[in-house]
Amino acid sequence: MSIRKSEIITGLIMITSFILVAIFYPQLPDKIASHWNIQGQVDGYMTKSWGIFFPPTISAVLWILFLIIPRIDPKKENIQKFRKYFNGFIILLFLFLLFIYLLTIFWNLGYHFNIIRFLTPAIGILFYYAGILVSNAQPNWSVGIRTPWTLSNETVWQKTHHLGGILFRICGVLSFVAIFWTKIAFFMVLGSAIVSALICIVYSYWLYKKILILKS
Repeated sequence: MSIRKSEIITGLIMITSFILVAIFYPQLPDKIASHWNIQGQVDGYMTKSWGIFFPPTISAVLWILFLIIPRIDPKKENIQKFRKYFNGFIILLFLFLLFIYLLTIFWNLGYHFNIIRFLTPAIGILFYYAGILVSNAQPNWSVGIRTPWTLSNETVWQKTHHLGGILFRICGVLSFVAIFWTKIAFFMVLGSAIVSALICIVYSYWLYKKILILKS
């Protein structure tokens, strides 16, 4: 099993998070902030040992999963058709996780700031690129808008992913705009994502039924 350049890059990003553990562990308090509410206020804490090791561990597990899943997907040959977009998304995802980890570390070192204002544009970048990925995704079992109807019909897959690509790009733009309204940013970001997902699910079902009617 050969290792791709993107997998090496994401592996290095993951290793960087463990290096940050070694650098900042002695400086952090015994109890660290680990969760913020929708107003950007801390509402959850963890012990230092658990809180500082948990995010890098999650990154390591994800790295292994992203290494394995594209190679065992029953339609892995289709993943290769849009692999460059998939690779780009994985790199962005790992950078996003590292960014959140850095925000958490600096907050707990005493550099308090409006974390929502930092998170929303980062989420916007991730959503926008997810739209690019979805627009180019070919039928497979691991990546994309996988409903029973998209997986059952290639036309439904293509049209649903075209729509999904547009909607997730819009989500990305809204996430950028949310930086100016931090009090409702959570609802703008999460709300647009939920609505987009629901539209794609309903659309795939409607389109599948329409195709069946036309064939009958």
